[in-house]
Amino acid sequence: MSGRSERHAHVFATADPAELGVPELVIVACKGTDLEAVASRLAGNADGATVMTVQNGLGAEDVVARHGSWPLVSAVTFMSGTKHGDTHVEYVLDTATWLGPYGDTTLERCEEIAVLIRSSGLKAEAFADLRPAQWSKLIFNATVNAVAALTGLPHDFHFADESTPAGLGHLVHELVDEGKRVAAAVGVELREDPWEMNVMATQRGSAHYPSMLEDVEAGRPTEIELITGSLIREAERVGVPVPLHTALYRLIKAREASYSA
Repeated sequence: MSGRSERHAHVFATADPAELGVPELVIVACKGTDLEAVASRLAGNADGATVMTVQNGLGAEDVVARHGSWPLVSAVTFMSGTKHGDTHVEYVLDTATWLGPYGDTTLERCEEIAVLIRSSGLKAEAFADLRPAQWSKLIFNATVNAVAALTGLPHDFHFADESTPAGLGHLVHELVDEGKRVAAAVGVELREDPWEMNVMATQRGSAHYPSMLEDVEAGRPTEIELITGSLIREAERVGVPVPLHTALYRLIKAREASYSA
């Protein structure tokens, strides 16, 4: 690992969950397109463990819950890195992981996990209700990822530029405002303002490549369904129009279709 942390570590890896022994905590952090398959592989394994989903978008907990009766913890993270190879990752954004109870899981269990994460030198914070943090990340992600994927731009100063009528920041701001209207209709008071999150991220000095941009450049399926798709479905449920997010959603789906065209 390089970047924010310089270290070497040896890890045990396997494609068979049964080979991992009996864990106390399972962290599910995969591409949204792989979530169903990963959750199904956990079925019958990890009995007694707490399962923490660290996924973009909404609904990951429900997918995992269909495959087992584990205590569940919801989590979102802004931590990110750049993969340089199978044995080298550059740690780029050293921001916090936010987590909270799902279903009958207690806040105390979430706080124990946050302490464990912080003991490694990473940042984590537990909340009694994760939705305000989860929705802040959802709106930020649905906006920045889709715009980056369609423009080919990394997350840089263009995303906050409202200095001219042609500035990309106007579109980004309008997308954020759409998302905020949905959150308000759902009854969620956001923990962070996604627009301010966007502005601060563009001022870090080095541009970040959102995962959806990496996906389209590599010709891979994106996480559009779990991210923007979940925002649009919530908007439909509460009757809030989101024409800009809907347009980006359809354009990303068309971009995916172009891989095999």
